[in-house]
Amino acid sequence: MLGLKRLIHHANSISPAILSSRLIITHGQDKPVSLPAQWSTNRFFEIYKMADKEAIEKDRARLTDEMNRGYFADIGELKRHGGKIAQASKIIIPAMVATKFPPLEVSYSDGRVLKLPIIPNGKAPNAEGTPNRKASLVCLSFRANSEAMINSWSVPFLQTFSASKDAELYEVSFIDSTILCWKPIKKLLLRKLRSSNPDEKNDALQRQIVYSFGDHYDFRKELKILNLLTGYIFLLDKFGRIRWHGSGEASKEELDSLLSCTSLLLEEK
Repeated sequence: MLGLKRLIHHANSISPAILSSRLIITHGQDKPVSLPAQWSTNRFFEIYKMADKEAIEKDRARLTDEMNRGYFADIGELKRHGGKIAQASKIIIPAMVATKFPPLEVSYSDGRVLKLPIIPNGKAPNAEGTPNRKASLVCLSFRANSEAMINSWSVPFLQTFSASKDAELYEVSFIDSTILCWKPIKKLLLRKLRSSNPDEKNDALQRQIVYSFGDHYDFRKELKILNLLTGYIFLLDKFGRIRWHGSGEASKEELDSLLSCTSLLLEEK
């Protein structure tokens, strides 16, 4: 008890001016480092509270979004228009107004990791070591039921540009389950998926099936993707810009538009 009283007395005797002045930090045997007065304890907590407040506001906005867009809302939309969120682009989007496709990390079934979109560097291979392509069709599927929708676009694309060395096709399946994203389970899942993937043909254009694990909320928000039950199609140029986009199952007119826009990109210098 006597020791406790001495400790309290010692703490009370510390001058408030000392607490509010410069902080002194020592690193091993190095000389003390004096930090500016504005980096006081109070300032540190102000910054911490500000960052914490921003995180809370972000989580609150996300919660509101997800409450407004539930599974049954997606089902309702699917019944009304069959997954056709909007009509596909009729003409190619001019390069000067085209937006960039947001960065996305994907995994092949053999464990290789790739970052989309692949941005070229002149005529040299990109950072991943793969050749540069003038046109890239990126198909996004968040749920298994959209596979048929994706095929309605990708199969004709493969058939039309099978001999092209300047076109590429990626079919991305999103996996957001916490359990499936756990590293040991993810490894087993990729191994299983590898054995179920179809054998590759000898065509110049290959169907590249890849998977993206984790939380994709920010990615979806940037592309304005709300309904997770439909498929989304994006045609990118060699700089990763979105030059055409579609959704749902392809109609003949939309498919003709996709193939025509792809041909224009392949002719661009």
